[in-house]
This record gives sequence, C-alpha cells and structure tokens, in this order.
Amino acid sequence: MKSFILGIDSINQIIDELKLKLEILENSCIVILRGDLASGKTTLVKEYVKSLGLDDLVTSPTFSLQSIYSNEIYHYDVYNKTLEEFISFGMIEEFEKNGIHFVEWGDERLEALLKSYGYDVILLEIKKENDKRQYILNE
Repeated sequence: MKSFILGIDSINQIIDELKLKLEILENSCIVILRGDLASGKTTLVKEYVKSLGLDDLVTSPTFSLQSIYSNEIYHYDVYNKTLEEFISFGMIEEFEKNGIHFVEWGDERLEALLKSYGYDVILLEIKKENDKRQYILNE
C-alpha cells in the first residue's frame, strides 16, 4: 500500500505511480476508484487520459454506465447500481476486453468477484483532505 497527499497541481505523482503498476500488468487491468462524492475519481481518469497525450473528453459515465476512450481505456460508474444490475447489463464481459478499466464506486463485492475470475485489480481510494486529496493505492 502506498499513500500520497496531493493537490490537483501534483496529481501526476499518483498518475505516474499508477502507470508503473499498469506497465507491470502489461496495461491491462481493472482500477477500482473509491471515494466520496466530489473526491476526484473522474478527475483522476481525466488526468490519466491527458497524461497519455489524448484529447478525449472525459466525463463521469454516471448515466451511461460506461465510456470508452482512445487506446483501450474504459470508464465505468456503478453509483446507484447493485452488483446484480451491473452483471445483468452484461458489464462483467466488458472486462475481457484488453485495456485499462477504471470503475468508479466499485464495492468490495465487485472487487472480490473480479479477483475470483482472475482479473488483475488495483484499488485506489481517494479521500478529501481540505484542498488536497489522499490517494491510497492498494494492489
């Protein structure tokens, strides 16, 4: 576990750390993002996409459930969705696609299910710290 307390101007430190983890996993894994409302989950995905030199418009897929960006980057938001609903929509099969899958609001049940299927899962918790954020990276 690694922990960082960063302002938005220093967010690249956690992005770089995440990229190192993803490189080891050959750029194919699931990153579960946990944090309160407005903690910066979508901002982290936006900054990750930007760090790759891509100009995709990154927004929270709260109502669409999934967004897909250049270079095999998948972004999900399961807020207000149960695990059963997520499965019934056929979303588990999406994780079979090669690439990086960012899942906002993924709970412990989803994490356990994905690991039981053999997926590489990284957990990134984001906590508000006044005008900064604490990023806790678990593998």
